[in-house]
Amino acid sequence: MKKFKNAIRKLKSSKKTDSSKVVCFFLPLLIFGGVMVETVHAMGTGGGGQQGGGIAAFLPLIAIVVIFYFLLIRPQTKRQREHKTLLTTLRKGDKVVTNSGMFGTIVGMDDKENKVVLKVAENVKIEFLKSSIAGRIGEEP
Repeated sequence: MKKFKNAIRKLKSSKKTDSSKVVCFFLPLLIFGGVMVETVHAMGTGGGGQQGGGIAAFLPLIAIVVIFYFLLIRPQTKRQREHKTLLTTLRKGDKVVTNSGMFGTIVGMDDKENKVVLKVAENVKIEFLKSSIAGRIGEEP
């Protein structure tokens, strides 16, 4: 128990508290804490036919779902939204990089077929799907 108190003090005293550190620290406590509460409750019943549970049995599962939402699902949808706005704001003359790592300048666009024509070298033009554009060059993230 003393180790947990010291760890909590260190976590509180750190100036830069990262949410992933907090989640990584408290997730095992949530999961195993819920299991321990159920175990202690079952031990104290005296062997009667009482069924434990209720919402306490689902708390670890609910905590995992919430953590997955904030650490995985929400950032991914944010990235998708940013990429979609990038693709809608592309114009001729923009310097871009594709998902394959090819650099080029946009010289033509076809919104009907969702294509972009990139100039990658002198007299070399290549067609790409608009969705294969990874980002603009020289733009701050």
